[in-house]
Amino acid sequence: MPARTHTRPHPATTGGVDIRLPWWALALPVLAFVSLLVLLLNPSDAQAATGDPAVTHLLQRVQQVLTR
Repeated sequence: MPARTHTRPHPATTGGVDIRLPWWALALPVLAFVSLLVLLLNPSDAQAATGDPAVTHLLQRVQQVLTR
């Protein structure tokens, strides 16, 4: 007895995938990145602001470039 083959009820789609993200799916990572960047650029607001002078100098240069 031969086995019956099952056919698909709907043809396969050949178009691209259409995925829509909610607004917060992009806003939350951007907000987290910006808040961490602000903490790096202004280390005097941190509780333990001691660090390597080279790192501090680098962060000050980055802050100067971004504020121009």
